[in-house]
Amino acid sequence: MDGKLRNMTSVYILDGDRILLLYRVGSRVVSPSWCGIGGHFMPEELGDARACALRELEEESGLGEGDLLDLRLRYITLCQKNGETRQNYFFFARLRPGSTVPATSSEGQLRWFSLGEIAALPMPLTAGQMLAHYLHTGRHTRLLYGGITTPEQLAVTPLEDF
Repeated sequence: MDGKLRNMTSVYILDGDRILLLYRVGSRVVSPSWCGIGGHFMPEELGDARACALRELEEESGLGEGDLLDLRLRYITLCQKNGETRQNYFFFARLRPGSTVPATSSEGQLRWFSLGEIAALPMPLTAGQMLAHYLHTGRHTRLLYGGITTPEQLAVTPLEDF
């Protein structure tokens, strides 16, 4: 590890018992797979994950903060991959009634899935395991979670202010 860092953010939008995912193609970081809407931080966003999440959401879906309800940072994860430390900020929100989501994105295909379909989808390891934790535990709380991803699992713990 030479100190290289990669900071990324993703937004997962819920509408009732459905979740919006992006089938990302052409990424430098992940193979084609289902994930949240998001991407890499710009230098001026390094202290503001929310700003990065909203910029990426607008660029990739045309959705803005006004299309969302209760946008919240829920997970921050770390992993070592390809010689770099990757830090991911995962946000969740609800779609505001009346807002519409396009079917396509500049990064791939947007599609709604039932929450029960998520486990069977091809996803990046951290995103898939984070969503499994969210479905089992996180969606029933308002906590912020921290996680470390290894090739075997994502170990998650609540982050508490002290």
